[in-house]
Amino acid sequence: MSTRAKRESSLFEAAGLDETAPRPLADKLRPNKLAEIVGQDHLLGPDGAITRMLATRSLGSLIFWGPPGTGKTTVARLLAEETDLHFEQLSAVFSGVADLKKAFDAARARREIGQGTLLFVDEIHRFNRAQQDSFLPVMEDGTVTLVGATTENPSFELNAALLSRARVLVFKPLEAEALEKILARAEAIEDKKVPVDADARAAMLRMADGDGRAVLTLAEEVWRGARTGESFDTARLVEIVQRRAPIYDKSQDGHYNLISALHKSVRGSDPDAALYYLARMLDAGENPLYLARRIVRMAVEDIGLADPQALIVANAAKDAYDFLGSPEGELALAEAVLYVATAPKSNATYVAYGKAKRTAKEAGSLVPPKHILNAPTKLMQEEGYAAGYEYDHGTEDAFSGQDYFPEKLGRQTFYEPAERGFEREIKKRLEYWAKLRSQRKGDR
Repeated sequence: MSTRAKRESSLFEAAGLDETAPRPLADKLRPNKLAEIVGQDHLLGPDGAITRMLATRSLGSLIFWGPPGTGKTTVARLLAEETDLHFEQLSAVFSGVADLKKAFDAARARREIGQGTLLFVDEIHRFNRAQQDSFLPVMEDGTVTLVGATTENPSFELNAALLSRARVLVFKPLEAEALEKILARAEAIEDKKVPVDADARAAMLRMADGDGRAVLTLAEEVWRGARTGESFDTARLVEIVQRRAPIYDKSQDGHYNLISALHKSVRGSDPDAALYYLARMLDAGENPLYLARRIVRMAVEDIGLADPQALIVANAAKDAYDFLGSPEGELALAEAVLYVATAPKSNATYVAYGKAKRTAKEAGSLVPPKHILNAPTKLMQEEGYAAGYEYDHGTEDAFSGQDYFPEKLGRQTFYEPAERGFEREIKKRLEYWAKLRSQRKGDR
């Protein structure tokens, strides 16, 4: 019996469980030490972030951000073992305020007898703002070392106060090499090969889409579906597991080529080509929310104020997909792609912001003109702050024509609207205001 098998056998005996009871393959292969985790060398390699932390034998609170099946839960459990902390696990999907209070009280009791607690919260982004705030006191006083796991961008889903007290560590999707190691480990544990040919095996790795649990589930499905002596090619594999293989590897050129083609089709006002590339990427297993983010980017980069509604439609499509999921939500993305592809195009906002950034960087810390600064104190009033300021709403046409740029910089022109869509109207306004500004300057 192997060392691992002996250890597992003793654990089952201690827990009073039958070690012969059926167990999912993912549970059988759950790593028992950090060195067994594959695909996260940037965290667990010799110079990895977690390796460096463990060298000090202490942990701060952490947020694990990454897709499913990349080892977040397992790493948290093993970190507790490595640092002699009690491991407590909650899921934000099933837990509420009462569960949190119970976990905090138990952690305080352990702390009184010298035992620390690593509180692992899965799907932490599902807690609302008030629930997230409840972690702050117990993090600050050391009652718990919080390790939260999320598949969503923490910058958008977690409170700033919580993020300021925790370090975010990114878990990457598992590459084919890491998935192959997991699959080979499964074959060793089960003492049998997965009955597929080389092409079908490669397709299995693509189907797993960077998820270690998924590749083990696929292996189990194939073993269940194969008769004695039978081996599957790719077509038969797809029939057996009822799952399509992605057409391209999202981490390689295919991904970037297709998103580039989609973006350029939108920019070129070709709705049919844009729909084609959207459909190809969705069929290939692309993350729909990634596509939604890119459509939002297209709305602000290539349309801007030529049609201000484009950004609203793109954001609404993202929210609709978030609400409906696949496949129903994909239609919202298709609608947004058609909208941005057929909208009037202008990159004036994009160009103007680029010019403004460059000028701001070059100009440094120039002070705004005193007449547009507030004067809350008598000293500031004596220094000329707010002197000569004209309240635009109190002037004819609600336009004073004052200078707002720093005096040393002088007036600049960044935004030049196009003669298309709503920007044509904006251009008329700017020309009218420029005319008024010139007149008011002459009057002064």
